[in-house]
Amino acid sequence: MVSYGTDENIRRIVEQYSSTLLHLAAARLHSPADAEDAVQEVFLKLLTARPSFRDAEHEKAWLIRATLHRASDLRRMAERRNIPLEEAARPDPQEDALSLVSAVRALPDKYSAVIHLYYYEGYSIKEIAKMLGLPAATVGTRLARGRERLRQMLKEEI
Repeated sequence: MVSYGTDENIRRIVEQYSSTLLHLAAARLHSPADAEDAVQEVFLKLLTARPSFRDAEHEKAWLIRATLHRASDLRRMAERRNIPLEEAARPDPQEDALSLVSAVRALPDKYSAVIHLYYYEGYSIKEIAKMLGLPAATVGTRLARGRERLRQMLKEEI
């Protein structure tokens, strides 16, 4: 079991996972500020809830799932206010120039999450399945369907 009360351990977690979690949140949200907020809220939840983990892999899976959930919550809140997410966020102009990144962000969450973890973070299907608590076959199906949707979206742009 890992204790989260020590400054050293907190610092290690933030340094080790910040970049990955920020990229993951940014893949779901169009605003870097919203992505940062989501990650900070996940770290705050870690400190207040103080969950116990079996090992480092379980710790990482918890952080990734919590980030995906928080980013989805923020996205849904923007949609409930009837504000298009693109208008509610202040997207980075350099990122918007990349049509592939924009297309991945436009996918439904269940597809964008697995595509991001697989292609941008380099996780295997089995690792993603374990992190998200899904069967490996489901992750593979979501990857295939997400790729097909990306193909269609990018064809429409051309």
